[in-house]
Amino acid sequence: MTMTRTSVFGTILLYSTLGLLAVLFLMPAYMAVVTALKLPADISLPSAWELPPVFNWSSFADAAAMLRPNFVNSVILTITATIGSTVLGSLNGYVFSKWKFKGSEVVFTLFLFGMFIPYQVILIPLFQTLRAMNLYGGLPGLILAHIVYGLPITSLIFRNFYSQIPTALIESGRLDGAGFFSIYLRIVFPLSIPGFVVTSLWQFTQIWNEFLWGICLTRHADNPITVGLAQLAGGQAVSWNLPMAGSIMAAVPVLCIYIFLGRYFIRGLLAGSVKE
Repeated sequence: MTMTRTSVFGTILLYSTLGLLAVLFLMPAYMAVVTALKLPADISLPSAWELPPVFNWSSFADAAAMLRPNFVNSVILTITATIGSTVLGSLNGYVFSKWKFKGSEVVFTLFLFGMFIPYQVILIPLFQTLRAMNLYGGLPGLILAHIVYGLPITSLIFRNFYSQIPTALIESGRLDGAGFFSIYLRIVFPLSIPGFVVTSLWQFTQIWNEFLWGICLTRHADNPITVGLAQLAGGQAVSWNLPMAGSIMAAVPVLCIYIFLGRYFIRGLLAGSVKE
């Protein structure tokens, strides 16, 4: 009986703590929704937590009209850069795990240093490089920057994932006369779906939410949605219902992806982590 009471008390304490943390975590989201549904005249600090007297749904329509070009830019940027970084990372992981060469471990270690370089450190060299390549100011340059910056983490994930594939499969393909790309396309790639799910979700989230490169490396017409949100909130007289509505719409794509694909992200992240 004592153990049962202790177990019940522990369960109640656990779920109470989780519920409190969930409420604290969702407070900014509540504030964003409440503010987005208010008229500009109803927004004030003393009444910030109160529900709006009249629901102003037009805030979302106005914010969508203002952010439509930025949203399109972010979709093009995120999808293109995610595909590029995941495909190249898959090939890198394939090489470093199954086609090792002399000094490959040293090269791979140096390659991974890119994971620890902050965005701010390489901003000026990146700006100068893109300008020298005539890619500064548009989406192609920003896409290239995100592809290159994402290669270390995608290569690491795929390298660890491919290391669990039996080398005998690769050797059998070689004996049958298959080459580098034939083995990849016919043997390795079909087994790579969990790895692609993990890297795609990771890259999508990082690229979609990135702000610094978006504002520094693109001109106004090619700004992503994070920069568009900052511009909505700029100025001296801000209608705070519009930035809040815009932030909710900007968060929806990533939120939906993790709601529907989050379970596959965890499965892919753990795939091959335990050998039987």
